[in-house]
Amino acid sequence: MRVAFIGLGVMGAPMAGHLARAGHQVRVHNRSPEKAEAWSAAHPGTFHASATEAAEACEVVALCVGNDDDVRAVVQATVEAAAPGAVFLDHTTTSAALAREMAALCAERGRAFVDAPVSGGQAGAEAGRLTVMAGGEEAALARVQPVLAAYARTVRRIGGPGSGQLAKMVNQICIAGVLQGLAEAVGFAEAAGIDADAVYDAVSQGAAQSWQMDNRWATMNEGRFDFGFAVDWMRKDLGLVLEEARRNGSALPLTALVDQFYAEVQAMGGGRWDTSSLAARLRRLR
Repeated sequence: MRVAFIGLGVMGAPMAGHLARAGHQVRVHNRSPEKAEAWSAAHPGTFHASATEAAEACEVVALCVGNDDDVRAVVQATVEAAAPGAVFLDHTTTSAALAREMAALCAERGRAFVDAPVSGGQAGAEAGRLTVMAGGEEAALARVQPVLAAYARTVRRIGGPGSGQLAKMVNQICIAGVLQGLAEAVGFAEAAGIDADAVYDAVSQGAAQSWQMDNRWATMNEGRFDFGFAVDWMRKDLGLVLEEARRNGSALPLTALVDQFYAEVQAMGGGRWDTSSLAARLRRLR
């Protein structure tokens, strides 16, 4: 397929790379042109000076940008340039309201919009094993399956426009709570003076096991946080979650508390640390 990929950050660059290796005709654009140039030097595909130019006559326009305003700007700039009937496939984590707005805009112009936030982090993007939570029309999602197959292990349509973003919010609520519990567990084991490796070997085989435990216990215990999904990004996501909770009336006391803890991590200079850096905040309090 002829695919434009807009946004070549730590997630977008490997995702676009998988598309190129799968044989799609990939045209890329990034706000920082040097990233697009570097990508095109390493992959079959072309880089373009503007998103509009990259999207010209493309069947699929994939986005992995920063926030609601970025998505709105890209879609407004490219919707007429994309091929008639094209599908806009948005992997950015945004508000559900933005997804519904963009779906309506695309429908007015004879295009389709699928909100398709992902889970799996940088490692999942590089391995091509992301989980995609999709919102939009079934027919539109079916048309982009060859694209998603290049970098997703699991694709699940949740419902209509915006529902993919709501599912991603559920994902982030779960992660926030698990990471705070894990940070407290690691800190407790350290304060108790017991062998953290032995504790992990024991508890990871039972009901406490989780992806976060398997992938973050050792680095939290070592105090290593210079990798992974940044605290700044998590706070953006939790801001969307808490805004939606105020709208739908759900109570999220733990999520709100963990968001405050992440604000403290930012104040410690850890805005670009991995989200597991909640453990660093607890160490500072001891």
